[in-house]
Amino acid sequence: MTAPAMNPEPGLAFPLAGRRVFVAGPHGMVGSAIVRRLARVECEVLTAGRTECDLRDPAAVTEFFARTRPDAVFLAAAVVGGIHANAAYPVDFLHDNLMIAASVIGAAHRAGVAKLMFLGSSCIYPKHAPQPMTEDALLTGPLEPTNEPYAIAKIAGIKLCDAYRRQYGADFVSVMPTNLYGRGDNYHPENAHVPAALIRRFDAAKRDGAESVTVWGTGTPLREFLCADDLADACVFLMERQSWAGPLNIGTGDEVSIADFARTVAEVVGYDGRIAFDTSRPDGAPRKRLDVSRLTALGWRPRISLREGLAAAYADYLAGGGRYR
Repeated sequence: MTAPAMNPEPGLAFPLAGRRVFVAGPHGMVGSAIVRRLARVECEVLTAGRTECDLRDPAAVTEFFARTRPDAVFLAAAVVGGIHANAAYPVDFLHDNLMIAASVIGAAHRAGVAKLMFLGSSCIYPKHAPQPMTEDALLTGPLEPTNEPYAIAKIAGIKLCDAYRRQYGADFVSVMPTNLYGRGDNYHPENAHVPAALIRRFDAAKRDGAESVTVWGTGTPLREFLCADDLADACVFLMERQSWAGPLNIGTGDEVSIADFARTVAEVVGYDGRIAFDTSRPDGAPRKRLDVSRLTALGWRPRISLREGLAAAYADYLAGGGRYR
């Protein structure tokens, strides 16, 4: 059921009600969550799949913006994946994400888009950044090698938004979500992120009666996980209320070890076998907790608990939701 439309709050700096809002990447986990959240706003949501508009193609994106004339843009489109995918497809993660950012941000400026939000990733911060990671940690040290191509592309997107702000006064902003999970995730057996990969593995092990499931790494790294629907709510909250330069972190402020996270996923799925850890596989960054004090000071906090969010994601998986590429 579609949620009832919300009347704009008095005093909003940039109310989305009555505007044409383009969500780039509407079929991904994050983009689809933003589309769901915008159903509660009286706005016209514009979307385009790759067959309608290849966001890596500047000419195609320019034509799309000229034809649809959006007032606001959520740039959630990206080539994403876990450690294996980043290692196997560095060109895709660097080139394609650079082209998406440059094409959409440039076309938005030329089309006179009033406001654009670029969605990055917490992997933009240095591998050994002080914890929790504040926004000013950007470019203060080497990146985590396992996702460097993706991080470089996302940093370029942030800096491009800032450049348009400085040179043209464009109201283009950037947010940096923490690790995400939720409905519509990618369950590819090799390219998935940790939450989707574990849901898939534990579900298969439950159905097959497997005695154990192997998780990559030592299980000791600490991670922060945010439900995509909470991220979407934060994005709409910020789009309507704030303007800023540079990245702004979105997360929970809480962290859990990969081992404990795997146990929680197993419990949600209903798998009661043994969990083993393949220590020959890379762990990635030891910690990636975001400092969300700026966001909290603005009045936003997540509402979906980890167990509740994982249960919704697993139900969506069982119903055939998500992607496999």
